[in-house]
Amino acid sequence: MKIISPRNHGYLDFLTVVIFLLAPTLLGLSKIPAMLAYGLAAVHLAVTLISGFPFGVFKIIPFTLQGWIERIVGPVLVAIPFILGFADEFIARNFYIAMGLIIIVVGLLTDYRGENRSIFVTIKD
Repeated sequence: MKIISPRNHGYLDFLTVVIFLLAPTLLGLSKIPAMLAYGLAAVHLAVTLISGFPFGVFKIIPFTLQGWIERIVGPVLVAIPFILGFADEFIARNFYIAMGLIIIVVGLLTDYRGENRSIFVTIKD
């Protein structure tokens, strides 16, 4: 059941950017988890701004492609503490696992076909 509209997904995207930006300070993340959080905030903001949905400014990629990106990012975030070697840092590990699980759940509940505009979509007569 797709209960999250593209517009509501946009709000969640911007909230995700803010969470990634604030996490290093609020949670006291060490160097690698902190740098990763700042990088993820920037990438998430960029993808949001170029997506073809209500909050996309440039509408370069279809919103469905954003959905596929998030389908990859969610599981990677769950695994990243183990891959990058900070699984022994309780707060950092749990933050990334939680963010990954949230992105997975939001992805499962989002209607990515509800608003599918980009510069690559052809205009029909």
